[in-house]
Amino acid sequence: MFTMEFLKTCVLGRNACTAVCFWRSHAVQKLLVGKISTTSSRSTVMPAWVIDRYGKNDVLRFTQNMMIPVIHCPNEVVIKVHAASVNPIDVNMRSGYGATALNMKRDPLHIKTKGEEFPLTLGRDVSGVVMECGLDVRYFKPGDEVWAAVPPWKQGTLSEFVVVSGNEVSLKPKSLTHTQAASLPYVALTAWSAINKVGGLNDKNCTGKRVLILGASGGVGTFAIQVMKAWGANVTAVCSQDASELVRKLGADDVIDYKSGNVEEQLKSLRPFDFILDNVGGSTETWALNFLKKWSGATYVTLVTPFLLNMDRLGIADGMLQTGVTVGSKALKHFWQGVHYRWAFFMASGVYLDDIAKLVDEGKIQPVIEKTFPFSQVPEAFLKVERGHARGKTVINVI
Repeated sequence: MFTMEFLKTCVLGRNACTAVCFWRSHAVQKLLVGKISTTSSRSTVMPAWVIDRYGKNDVLRFTQNMMIPVIHCPNEVVIKVHAASVNPIDVNMRSGYGATALNMKRDPLHIKTKGEEFPLTLGRDVSGVVMECGLDVRYFKPGDEVWAAVPPWKQGTLSEFVVVSGNEVSLKPKSLTHTQAASLPYVALTAWSAINKVGGLNDKNCTGKRVLILGASGGVGTFAIQVMKAWGANVTAVCSQDASELVRKLGADDVIDYKSGNVEEQLKSLRPFDFILDNVGGSTETWALNFLKKWSGATYVTLVTPFLLNMDRLGIADGMLQTGVTVGSKALKHFWQGVHYRWAFFMASGVYLDDIAKLVDEGKIQPVIEKTFPFSQVPEAFLKVERGHARGKTVINVI
């Protein structure tokens, strides 16, 4: 068996590539697994919820025999999962959404045969404790309480352990429990991508900006309301009447009930907006940009895009071409009308989570949890999310 000292020598010396190959060997996996097991030094398996094919909710399967993940690269950490959550993307991925693009990311050289992503573990959010660190990890150590959002091409968090890159991890906010913390990373980073990285808004330029949030009562919407208010914006939230109390409590200045009448007509009574965040998509795109301030740098950002669907339907090359044509033509069309049209996507980032954790510990962001499920009821949690009309997040207590 290869020793840990041999691996350190290879990684730190000239044979880094060789070391990674050895790291992936079965013998080295057994060496590392013994260090992170919570039951027995001989344990190599863990409980997890997996799927073996794409489909409806009945494809979810509980197993006690999922292989414990091990470190493959020196910048990775192993986390013992205390809590996770279910997002709409998990429900969509269960049904095969994005499989073409995600499999390309998992296997860019097409070495594996079709279906080798299974058994696939879903779940993007994690709050837990670091169990093991790769040789290049400097900011975390075993025992640290951390949170993270795992990219969708990686094995997910509905399991006892998960491996993530060190640059995707952040120290958990001290003011939150693991259950509370697990409700935030994926939706927070998605909203942060749309608002800050794509929309260009931050704590220094947001004061007094007029912001419209379409689909304000879900996970992304409830986070977006809070961060925009923390930065001094005036926020108008669109949701149903039964969610109006929630969004007002989070800081929304005006609330539009989409069930009480035509949203366009209701918005006409308000002044134009500097920024619109669209969590709904569909027909909203045909009229929402009319409510932006013209020729002032106002921006519309949507999180509902055909990017992954295009590749599922047309293949990688044609799908990417179609996507480029679509977003390019729309951006150009609206640019000539005096507004900016943008797409945004989730971005995993421990650095952004550091900023978000600071806002949480300052009391400016609070988790919004609609329902919590035990680990034994993951299928019920998926059905809950699949029904839609969320009022915050659905969290899974793994421990």
